[in-house]
Amino acid sequence: MRTLLLAGALILSLCVSATAPKQEFYSIRVYQLKNKEQEARVEKYLQSALLPALHRSGISEVGVFKPIGNDTASIRKIYVLIPLKTLEQFTGLTAALNKDAQYLTDGKDYLDVNYDDPSYVRIESILLQAFPEMPRHAVPTALQGPKSERIYELRSYEGPSEKYFANKVRMFNEGGEVPLFQRLGFNAVFYASVLAGSHMPNLMYMTSFDNMASREAHWKTFGADPYWKELSGKAEYQHNVSHIDIVFLHPAEYSDL
Repeated sequence: MRTLLLAGALILSLCVSATAPKQEFYSIRVYQLKNKEQEARVEKYLQSALLPALHRSGISEVGVFKPIGNDTASIRKIYVLIPLKTLEQFTGLTAALNKDAQYLTDGKDYLDVNYDDPSYVRIESILLQAFPEMPRHAVPTALQGPKSERIYELRSYEGPSEKYFANKVRMFNEGGEVPLFQRLGFNAVFYASVLAGSHMPNLMYMTSFDNMASREAHWKTFGADPYWKELSGKAEYQHNVSHIDIVFLHPAEYSDL
């Protein structure tokens, strides 16, 4: 009987594993630009070459964003969020693009630059894996306002150690922080652990709002929520964040998100 019970439990576990959604991976590219000419060239490349090529390869819902105040920044930036089903999509992406003749033609102005007239200063690349509690990204369809007013808030939480970082990840998943954001209507695009980046150990997540006033109202409600007060007050979740970076972004008109 005990053997039968163990066999049944194993089969049930395998069935659950087979039906559970696989956790996506995300590539975030941050293009660093020195002037409006570079910005215009990169935007033309993204809109006319990269996004169409990604769509042709089966990668849809790519997000393109600019920080608020980008026009007056000494280093302008463009953020590109690429959802990926597998790590193989990430490692094979450059090779796949280089085999796409239409991409090479459409992106010629960006790709075939002279050494003394580069398209950007640098590109930062961040690789992430989605949290189990939200294994796939979401398109924030609830947003109503024009894209020019929408706020996408990208947050990075750094941990003082790998152990504290893992503790903060548990707080989001097992602790119920992700469902709390969902209940309060934060229109999250993703929650994920950083696998490779310059601020590890860290997690990142992106929420979205109709405008800045909506963002402020949502966070005020969050801070006053009884569940958040209880969760953040638990001894097991103390001191698990040593630094927070927050970037406010507007989506490009051609962004899929």
